[in-house]
Amino acid sequence: MNTKTTEKKVEQKEANLPEKKFRAGAISATVWLNKSQNNGTPVEYRTVSIERSYTDKDGKWQSSNSMRVNDLPKANMVIQKAYEYLVLKEQD
Repeated sequence: MNTKTTEKKVEQKEANLPEKKFRAGAISATVWLNKSQNNGTPVEYRTVSIERSYTDKDGKWQSSNSMRVNDLPKANMVIQKAYEYLVLKEQD
């Protein structure tokens, strides 16, 4: 009996690392570069995530998408910075 060895090619997905991060205290806005395909054509688009970092009762860092009233001015600032970054990047 003839045995054939088949090599499997494993595609490694690129880690989706942040393109840019804006921080004001515990509040951050992260710009992500996303890559996809549209009818076989590669496309790129950017998204922005907002989060608040805090330490839990055990002292471990956590994050949340919920903001407190006092977080809103900082959230507004980092969102504005992310927006400026994206608009200026489009002009390049």
